[in-house]
Amino acid sequence: MKKPIFKRVVIKLSGEALQGRMGYGVDFDVANAIAKQIKEVRALGVDVAIVIGGGNIFRGAVVSTKGVDRVSADYMGMLATVINGLALQDALEKNGVFTRVQTAIQMQQMAEPFIRRRAIRHMEKGRVVIFVGGTGNPYFTTDTTAALRAIEIGAEVILKATKVDGVYSSDPAKNKRARKYDSLRYIDVLKKGLKVMDATAISLCMDNKLPIIVLNMFKEGNIKRVILGEKIGTIVKG
Repeated sequence: MKKPIFKRVVIKLSGEALQGRMGYGVDFDVANAIAKQIKEVRALGVDVAIVIGGGNIFRGAVVSTKGVDRVSADYMGMLATVINGLALQDALEKNGVFTRVQTAIQMQQMAEPFIRRRAIRHMEKGRVVIFVGGTGNPYFTTDTTAALRAIEIGAEVILKATKVDGVYSSDPAKNKRARKYDSLRYIDVLKKGLKVMDATAISLCMDNKLPIIVLNMFKEGNIKRVILGEKIGTIVKG
């Protein structure tokens, strides 16, 4: 039996991943499917943390272009990530996976405050930790949150779970000639402006030598296969 090549991972989920075909909000069938994949990973003995976005409910950067104050819009976006985190927690626990939600914005009735040592202890006890509320600061994306939290908790890789099977030279849905990259260097992502993660997140990963693997999370079992060492998606490193 294959053994995991990573002991601790951060899975970055976009809010849009939870909306399924609804186009908005949370599709609990999708949340359940994601939870089953994460359960498979936990069964391997791998520590799992999740950072989730809020774009299925509210996207601060977009709303701010409509005249809403950017800081207020970003705080609204952070609250959207809390809703998604609680939804995913419910799906995971219905699948028998113990979880804790930690938020960068204090709301003690619903979630723990983010405390690095406590997050690590939860994972050591076999719990999945879901980080919500972004970094707690406006102007920072949940991509940057994923990079920051991964570094803080000593994760070995960020798994960027998307709807496509890797990073392409352009949008494969619009350009049939778009080329898929098997691997990329951080600096190439920045120079080419590839939409892997935002520039701040890529820079953080580059400075701390933290690899990013971009994969299609909607192909059942993909997350487990990556953790077992299969070459899936696109890896960003070096």
